Amino acid sequence: MSRVAYVNGQYHPHGQATIHVEDRGFQFADGVYEVWSVFDGRMADFDGHMTRLHRSLDELQIRGLMSREALMRVLHETIRRNRVVEGLVYIQVTRGTARRDHPFPPEGTPPSVVVTARSLPLSKGNASAAKGVAVVTHPDLRWGRCDIKTVGLLPNVLAKQAAKEKGASEAWMVDDMGLVTEGSSTNAWIIDENGKLRTRDTQANILRGITRAAVMALIEAEGLELEERAFTVDEAKCAREAFYTSASGYVMPTVSIDGTTIGDGKPGPIATRLRTLYLEQARRDAI
Repeated sequence: MSRVAYVNGQYHPHGQATIHVEDRGFQFADGVYEVWSVFDGRMADFDGHMTRLHRSLDELQIRGLMSREALMRVLHETIRRNRVVEGLVYIQVTRGTARRDHPFPPEGTPPSVVVTARSLPLSKGNASAAKGVAVVTHPDLRWGRCDIKTVGLLPNVLAKQAAKEKGASEAWMVDDMGLVTEGSSTNAWIIDENGKLRTRDTQANILRGITRAAVMALIEAEGLELEERAFTVDEAKCAREAFYTSASGYVMPTVSIDGTTIGDGKPGPIATRLRTLYLEQARRDAI
């Protein structure tokens, strides 16, 4: 079956779905996006991702998106038309189409809305999680508003490519002080030498990960000690465990950083437990 994409009010065969050449997302990366995991044809962490989508739109002053209820129908319909049982659904909203000029287009210019969905069997991620993945570090070259989920992802793309070229699954970006900020498309975590869970606080203008927030709630429910505090690359390499979180990777155990083995080189018990708990909750609460 061929894939289907929603573009500005219509569903098209994926290969025929297009936007205007002067769409501001194409010209200026003037737009935002969100991604939901799909379990049993339903979206996980729906409210968190929807709230963050609207926050990103508000921060960039992009107006005119359809109502929450209408958007939910479009997301579900795109999932249905693509017959996605396990996978992802993606939305991109830009400031719309207008003559190429840096200032905002005239008031009332409608935003462009694109929704796609694809299958991603959970078994593939489970296989990676069972053996753990490698991470490399990379300089953080991004702009200062990484809390907004914009489509301007070139530094992230370069970091992810650097990881791929080194045989790693992810790149953890490092700021000028030698502190890990976040991954190219994930949030970074360690269990430090003292057994404390640590991840960077969002006041540092990192992305406010929705999976991150869900995992933090699970950590509290499990009675584990958590500190939202930055860590250095050296601290990460000396950690008992490491992992990253994202809407597509869930909780992914990390067993090496820049070639340095973490712990005993196997997925740690805390990361493994949190992955199990998250997947159970996400599947149960998906809508």
